[in-house]
Amino acid sequence: MTAFKTFFKILNKNKFIVIMYTVILIAFGGFNMQTSDSSINFTASKPDILVVNNDEEKGITKDLIDYIKGNSEAVNIADNEEARNDALFYREVHYIVYIPENYNEDFLNGKNVNLEIKTCDTAESSFAEMLVSRYIRTANSYREIYKDENGKISKENEEKLISKINDTLSKNTEVEITSKLDTNSLSKATFYYNFVNYSILAALVYVVSLILSSFRNKKIQRRINVSSTTYRKINRELLMANIMFSLWLWGIYVLLSFVLIGKIMFTIQGALYIINSFIFTMCAATIALLIGSIVSNKNAINGIVNVIALGSSFLCGAFVPMQWLPDTVLKIAHILPSFYYISTNEKIATLENIDVSSLKEIIPNMAVMVCFAIIFVILSNTVSRKKRRED
Repeated sequence: MTAFKTFFKILNKNKFIVIMYTVILIAFGGFNMQTSDSSINFTASKPDILVVNNDEEKGITKDLIDYIKGNSEAVNIADNEEARNDALFYREVHYIVYIPENYNEDFLNGKNVNLEIKTCDTAESSFAEMLVSRYIRTANSYREIYKDENGKISKENEEKLISKINDTLSKNTEVEITSKLDTNSLSKATFYYNFVNYSILAALVYVVSLILSSFRNKKIQRRINVSSTTYRKINRELLMANIMFSLWLWGIYVLLSFVLIGKIMFTIQGALYIINSFIFTMCAATIALLIGSIVSNKNAINGIVNVIALGSSFLCGAFVPMQWLPDTVLKIAHILPSFYYISTNEKIATLENIDVSSLKEIIPNMAVMVCFAIIFVILSNTVSRKKRRED
């Protein structure tokens, strides 16, 4: 077990690298936890609407003003147009409604009077537009019901019309949330395990490549040649050590997920995240084995880690969510194991019921990663045999 022990001796000397990538994972994971917690609750806000009334405050005019005030924030602005324009420019008010003279009488007489509006291009102004338009549409609809043969509203029907408008606008639709998914926790888990793609790849490729390159040192190779130990035995011991190191690293990151993410990791979705990360870790170990078989220059390892770990993480959505990436980038990412790992994490976050049909969405991705691992093992064995012949 000489090669096996030597593997971990070299690993111990380079433990700072593993610690560094683990700290990066914890730092970004912790940052994401705080970001998610701060955005878990949604509170509806009222827009700032200013009403400039040029009519008598009675009837439908008074009711419109009361409706707007009841659904908006009060705004105190000087009674002149320059002050209103400044307030709109500096977003002190989002929507200004000008009610013209004789609006109440014109409305009751069946005339379609347009309200003058000033607005800015914000989400609040759009909401304000919806509020005012809702009132106007409702009022016009009831006017059609209560008008007489001349198209006018009598004083007797005016009160009924206003009552019906308020009754309709006071009704709210009840929304029942049928989904039982803890989307906030699942979002945390997805972000964490997506970022694990970078940490595992970087740590494994760097450490394993560094260790394997040490074994290909000419002095070491000469000692192996004169010893009774065969290359097959050495390769077997190095493979076992590589697998043990990979499992140890994977186990640490899984334990960290329980600490950082919490109870969602005790659910079936949490188990799927763990299984998916395990398969990817084994795939990453074979990638590290292949790179270690090819690269013998220790100075080139840093560059290779950046290309493989950072490159695949950026292309496949570990740092930037997949839905934000261009289609061209995602098409290129299909040739990388990280794409199938991260894609599976994204799908797990949407699974409410875990059954055969839902598992069919993620099992193919896991199977692809296993195929990648087999290919990398074959390639690393081929490269090793070729190099031994050359030596």
